[in-house]
Amino acid sequence: MDDLLAAYDTEVRTAELTTAEPGTTLLRDGPVARIVGARRGQVVGLPDLGVTGPELDALIERQVRFFAARDEKFEWKTRAHDRPASLPDRLLAAGFSPEETETVLIAPVSAIAASAPPSDSVVVREATGEADLRRIAALSATVFGSSEAAVARELLARAAEDQGSTVHVITEAAGRVVSAARLELVAGTSFAGLWGGATLPEFRGRGLYRALVAHRVGVARTRGVRYLQVDALPPSRPILERLGFTAVTTTTPYVRDPE
Repeated sequence: MDDLLAAYDTEVRTAELTTAEPGTTLLRDGPVARIVGARRGQVVGLPDLGVTGPELDALIERQVRFFAARDEKFEWKTRAHDRPASLPDRLLAAGFSPEETETVLIAPVSAIAASAPPSDSVVVREATGEADLRRIAALSATVFGSSEAAVARELLARAAEDQGSTVHVITEAAGRVVSAARLELVAGTSFAGLWGGATLPEFRGRGLYRALVAHRVGVARTRGVRYLQVDALPPSRPILERLGFTAVTTTTPYVRDPE
């Protein structure tokens, strides 16, 4: 586990601060970076911010002022092993609210167990073109209650700049998109991330999540990816652990509205 966490901190966390994902812009402020261009802003930071006390409060206040000027909701992504340990309390004091904690799981691609395919009535394939991205946005709106238009804008903006680092995978039943997720290669690293899993409630428990993971693992192997990383909610964690993923830390986003 220690080796996996060290690789994650060295490669993925550094890439977050130095390499903008398609459709977004990075603005560095010392040990953190602001990410703008997605549905809501983000702040990401080094595993050790290297500041405490009033200096940390000032760093937080600068991010608050920046996004308030944009009238934009934003999240500060934290991990349980980050330093200083007082960061979550400082964020709460500055008016942030925590969202659900997820578990960060990592697996060497070579060690991930094979998964049984879903039933013959379900088709698993990679998304192609704008129409499929809009169908994914509609699925996200149904499952998560998000804005279909906002999700579609983000997906299309990312696709317009993407150079093959993102692969969307969908499952269809009778021509209807019932589940979707994506693989994101982390530029300049040996990692890729599994993100965005969504399944219609009436299709859960049928192995679609495992099928989406299996397809993306296959893509990762062909792309030469060494490690896969997932931020998993409680229902997904046991499935991933059975496939060979290891929990290395947890991540909690702290969110602040412009008000």
